[in-house]
Amino acid sequence: MVGRLPSVHHHIFLVDTVAPISAKVRRDPALHMTLRTPPFVVAVVDDDQAILQSLESLLESADYAVRLFASAAALLESGCLAEIDCMISDIDMPGMDGFELVRLVHATRPQLPIILITGYPDRLARLPALGGSTPRLFTKPFQGTELLGALGDELGRFRQ
Repeated sequence: MVGRLPSVHHHIFLVDTVAPISAKVRRDPALHMTLRTPPFVVAVVDDDQAILQSLESLLESADYAVRLFASAAALLESGCLAEIDCMISDIDMPGMDGFELVRLVHATRPQLPIILITGYPDRLARLPALGGSTPRLFTKPFQGTELLGALGDELGRFRQ
C-alpha cells in the first residue's frame, strides 16, 4: 500500500519564562486551535501508477485522506477496507478486475460509495447488479472537478 501518514494535530502551549523554574506549563485558551473533523478516507485502486499519483494529488488537495492500491487484491489484503469511506477503482486491471472488486466489496460493505473509472466505456455493460446500488461511473479522461463533485455527493449520502 502506498499512502501518507495521517495528519498530526498540534497544540500551542505557553511557557512563562519569567517565573521560577518550577512554573507550570499552561494552555492559553486564546490560542486554542480547533480540532478539525478527521478527513474522509478514499481508497484508489488502479494498476496505472500515473493515475494513482494524479488522483492522490487531486484528492489530497481537497483534504481527503488517500490510500493507494495498485491492484484489487492489494486493497482486499490490506485489512483497511473497514476504514475507508469511499472507493474509486479502475475497471480494467490485470488479475481481479474492477467489477469483481466491486462485487466483493459490496458483499462486505453494501453501503460503501463506489466510483468506477475506465478508459473503455463499452465494458460498463458488464457491471454486476448490486441490489439497487449503482456505482458512479467516469470515463477517462475526466475532469477532476467533476470527480470531486461526485465524491462529495456520494460521501454526503454515506454519512447521513
